Amino acid sequence: MAKITYIEHNGTEHVVDVPNGMTVMEGARDNGIPGIDADCGGACACSTCHVYVDPAWTDRLPAKDDMEIDMLDFAWNPGETSRLTCQLRVTDALDGLVVRMPEKQI
Repeated sequence: MAKITYIEHNGTEHVVDVPNGMTVMEGARDNGIPGIDADCGGACACSTCHVYVDPAWTDRLPAKDDMEIDMLDFAWNPGETSRLTCQLRVTDALDGLVVRMPEKQI
């Protein structure tokens, strides 16, 4: 299990325990965290679970695959630390992960 901090665009923080094997997106969805829409349900077919990963974590996450890179082109205001939370599978190694939601999802 990993404790993940989700920070809304307005600064509101939500700290939740997410079981191993789930995705960071599922952790947000199952805990009612606003700001992650997850319209495609985690199929990496949209960009509505886009977040900015805290810079301290960017090198500690698995590399983006080609599909995620392509989908991030559709995200609102993607940046260097942008990730799709449906592509981040939770393990003990993600304990303490901090993600920030963009102003909006498209």
